[in-house]
Amino acid sequence: MDEAPALRVRRVPREQEHRPYFFLSYAHTPRYGTGGPDPDMWVERLFRDLSGHVMAMTDLPAGAPAGFMDREIRSGEGWSERLGEVLGSCRAFVPLFSPRYFASEICGKEWYAFAQRAIYHQAKSNRPAEAIVPVLWVPMPPEQLPGPAERLQFNHRAFGDRYVTDGLYGLIKLRIFAEEYERAVYELAKRIVSVADTARLAPGNPVDYLQAPSAFGRPSGGARPMQVTVVAPTRHDLPDGRASDYYGTQPQDWNPYYPDSARPLAYVAQDLMRSLNYQATVSSFDHESRSDLSQPPTQPEILLVDRWALEDEECRARLAAFDAQPQPWVSVVVPWNRDDPQSRVAEPELMQKLERTMPHQMRQGRAADRAAARGVPSMEAFGQILPLVVESVAQEYLRHARAFPPAPELRHPRLQGPMAEYGTTQHIPRRAEETEDS
Repeated sequence: MDEAPALRVRRVPREQEHRPYFFLSYAHTPRYGTGGPDPDMWVERLFRDLSGHVMAMTDLPAGAPAGFMDREIRSGEGWSERLGEVLGSCRAFVPLFSPRYFASEICGKEWYAFAQRAIYHQAKSNRPAEAIVPVLWVPMPPEQLPGPAERLQFNHRAFGDRYVTDGLYGLIKLRIFAEEYERAVYELAKRIVSVADTARLAPGNPVDYLQAPSAFGRPSGGARPMQVTVVAPTRHDLPDGRASDYYGTQPQDWNPYYPDSARPLAYVAQDLMRSLNYQATVSSFDHESRSDLSQPPTQPEILLVDRWALEDEECRARLAAFDAQPQPWVSVVVPWNRDDPQSRVAEPELMQKLERTMPHQMRQGRAADRAAARGVPSMEAFGQILPLVVESVAQEYLRHARAFPPAPELRHPRLQGPMAEYGTTQHIPRRAEETEDS
């Protein structure tokens, strides 16, 4: 093995001393038979080896955690709260790719919780935070990866050819590959430290882990379509006296959570949906672009409504006409900034206008849909409620969309047309349950 190059020690700000550098996310493997060895002992060894390298490459103080894995607390009291705390503070996320990993709802929740932090970071800083470092625990063909994993730009060959063909599990199990294992783990530790220091992902509030959705969606298939439509003025047609700081040259530029956020909200929503394996299209609410409402829908839709847009009489008329047609596959989300003094003062009057204009949309759907229509006061609240609304409209879409009969020559019948991405006309496919030791 080549001699390792000299290491440059990364200094850590004192206020961040006790944040783990990495969260090791893995799928628990069930025991084979009774009384057999612990199948996750190899993951624990990897964790120890990684932690040792990270400690050597940084100046973390004695007693500070280099990384985190949930081996000891998964079955104990408060484990979900502890997971939420670490996912809200760790600097990098290290998932161990395997077929069992992507069939795990728990692993999907961990992935989404961390990805949500990265999306918030980009929204606030307008700077991407690529802080996921994927690991091939076993080889995974690209076509078997769900969308969030497939989209990662990562060069696994930098860890060695044998690592790519056998994964870390193969290297750690066979003594003849001991040198390749050491090299791969060393390079992985370097990548973790580099990514953590480059991304500089700020710690967030503890994640409500139990409420988090899975990032992997259904076990197989591509990203499902979703429409995000913005109802907002531009800075050129604002109501008299309305501050222009929250607007741009087109409705899609609306940024209600300014200055906390530096990105238009529609594109933050698009990123959140992408992390749930949806392919979202962003557009503005335009009378000419509306499809024939008498026809079955072609995709579910989220309508992001700025209540200030209702000051325009023409916009109110278009929204009222839209609301007059029952469309349960569409849900209204009303972001508002509790730190925006104008919106805070005008909220009661603007809310009344919205309720009079869109009474059906304001009352339909699940509790989450109705709560989102009443107002979402912060970026964090938006990120928490959006997955619930997305799931709701996706299910309504499945109930109302047209299903095309399978072609007769197909040996394994599948839906054709717009329903194909969802895979069924009855319900959203359930995420695979976690299989692990009880």
